[in-house]
Amino acid sequence: MVLPQGARRNFPRVNPAKKFRTACYTIEGLNSFAVVIYFNYLYFYFRDTFGFNDRQNLELAALIGATYIFASLWAGKIAQRIGYFNALKIGFAVMAVGFGVGPQFHSISGQVAVACVVNFGMCFTWPVLEALVSEGNDAARAVGIYNITWAITNATAFFLGGTLIEKLGYRSIFFVPLCFMLLQFVMVFWLEKIHPKNLAAEQAASGPATPDENRPAPVLVKNFQRMAWLANPFAYIAINTLIAVLPGIAAKFNLSTSMAGFVCSLWCFARVFAFVTLWRWTGWHYRFRWLAGAFALLIVSFAVILVVHNLAIVLLAQIFFGAAIGLIYYSSLFYAMDAHDSSSEHGGIHEAAIGVGNFLGPALGAAALWLAPQSASIGAWTVSGLLAVGFGGLFWLRQHHSKE
Repeated sequence: MVLPQGARRNFPRVNPAKKFRTACYTIEGLNSFAVVIYFNYLYFYFRDTFGFNDRQNLELAALIGATYIFASLWAGKIAQRIGYFNALKIGFAVMAVGFGVGPQFHSISGQVAVACVVNFGMCFTWPVLEALVSEGNDAARAVGIYNITWAITNATAFFLGGTLIEKLGYRSIFFVPLCFMLLQFVMVFWLEKIHPKNLAAEQAASGPATPDENRPAPVLVKNFQRMAWLANPFAYIAINTLIAVLPGIAAKFNLSTSMAGFVCSLWCFARVFAFVTLWRWTGWHYRFRWLAGAFALLIVSFAVILVVHNLAIVLLAQIFFGAAIGLIYYSSLFYAMDAHDSSSEHGGIHEAAIGVGNFLGPALGAAALWLAPQSASIGAWTVSGLLAVGFGGLFWLRQHHSKE
């Protein structure tokens, strides 16, 4: 069939900005799936391979969290200097090396070193991906899709990870992520090629962004950013403590590794639902009661999941836990983006704050179990107390920095 002269000009042109962001979301989703398969089941691996108990797994989680703090800050700054795509290449290459050599180590120290290497490489990816999708106009919509994408693949990996291990063995927590890292490394070269030189200009060509006449005053924007940045590390205090003791929770309810994945991933799916809701509904923006309510719900649901011995109640608590985590995390990224802090360096600060939570919760839980080993729930109550301190800090920030 011969097209009439000039007919090609009538075909719709693919928006380069949309194409680029779609590619970023694809890489982000693959990255989320891979790191969850490894890090969420690493504690089962240490339990079954080296006989680790809850306290030892919490110590391991604290070490990984401490590494993440400093590596995220450093990686975010380096990415700003060497370029986003070079940083992604470094990150995926380092993680691929870690996953590739991981099965060759059969000692505790070797596996701890592998975890730190993978963790270090990961720090070059999330700050950059956050910055890339936040470029240009319509960043609020982009951040919403970003959150939903990683949350879906996170939940799916958590849900299927236990079954994967039972079918393929623990070597799968290295080889499956390795395949993903190699694929992502190759995709970065394509991502670099299709990156619009001026993302905002490309988006403007398809229609300028509509200014928000009801946008809050800068002082309020900054205060909510502070409060969300306080709340998010405390959310990760709860998350990383929970993940580190999942083998103990599975043992408490006599769950196999695959059943632990099915049962204990419910909160991740609740977080997905929360992200979708918060993306479509903006009534929570700059409403303190929503952020405070989520923090309170986080504390209660966390304690219930770790202390209660009724599986039905634990499942119900997971739903509230996921919803609370969803609003707190979404707030942290949204308020930072709304304050125009979308560089990889600010992304590094965001990830470092997560690292603070990843360190403090498990460290405190491990210390409590070391001081009172006879009390199985002492770690849960101690970390819950730390969360309560953070809840008080939220109100302090609102009172001392807000001019509402």
